[in-house]
Amino acid sequence: MIERSHLEILREVERQGSLTAAAEALHLTQSALSHAVKKLELQLGTPVWQREGRQLRLTQAGQYLLSLATRLLPQFEHAEMLVGQFARGQRGTLRIGMECHPCYQWLLKVVGPYLEEWPTVDVDVKQRFQFGGIGALFGDDIDVLVTPDPLHRPGLAFEPVFDYEQVLVVASGHDLASKAWAEPADLANETLITYPVEVERLDIYTHFLLPAHASPTRHKTIETTDIMLQMVAAGRGVAALPRWLVEEYGERMPIAPVRLGQAGISKQIFLGLRERDRDVDYLNSFMNLARGVRWR
Repeated sequence: MIERSHLEILREVERQGSLTAAAEALHLTQSALSHAVKKLELQLGTPVWQREGRQLRLTQAGQYLLSLATRLLPQFEHAEMLVGQFARGQRGTLRIGMECHPCYQWLLKVVGPYLEEWPTVDVDVKQRFQFGGIGALFGDDIDVLVTPDPLHRPGLAFEPVFDYEQVLVVASGHDLASKAWAEPADLANETLITYPVEVERLDIYTHFLLPAHASPTRHKTIETTDIMLQMVAAGRGVAALPRWLVEEYGERMPIAPVRLGQAGISKQIFLGLRERDRDVDYLNSFMNLARGVRWR
């Protein structure tokens, strides 16, 4: 009863805001589009839209079908793209999802050699996901998820590929720069700068501050690593980043890494993929290259 064309109509009306604009985008007449919707509503026994003046508002059934369209249509489109590439003798596109803001520099060390080894495979990197990284894997929006915090689910496999230490970053002239390690109380008078990520997913909170019932004076978020470290170098705050990244930036900026607690915070970068894709050759090659990358 529900056809792909129905889902495409629902998605396009939501995107365009009107039946007329949606019909034009789908290369249909408005009467043909309206007829298709009315036929669907008759089959379902319930309307999918309600008119409010000149506006269309989705009913509960319409909202459900729209969410279905959002999940399924990208999978159809990706499958068609891949099959077309296979038919042309190409391998396809490796879509990498990132749940690790500072991991781009690490990823670059993998992508360069990978593109040389697989000239028929393109690479696309995505950071924002409608349903989160795990949902993007299940929904076939991405093929590989780069994350320091894997969520193990049936049908998915996560493999550690890179070990690193999460450290505090301070200006070279900061009092903490000369300490062997920082204590949670040392941040009581500091502005902590982090990426715009939920506190529950920030290691400096979950592994360092919260267990000690400590907190900084102020918590500020910045999206880009360069600006974050410029702020730290200027004495405007402190941050928490991988040691390898701090040491690289430290060659050209007045910043210093400080261990978080006497034992430090050890982390790993994981690559997640669908279990059914374990035998895909160009995916396996990416995993193998990632395991071999060392920062120094």
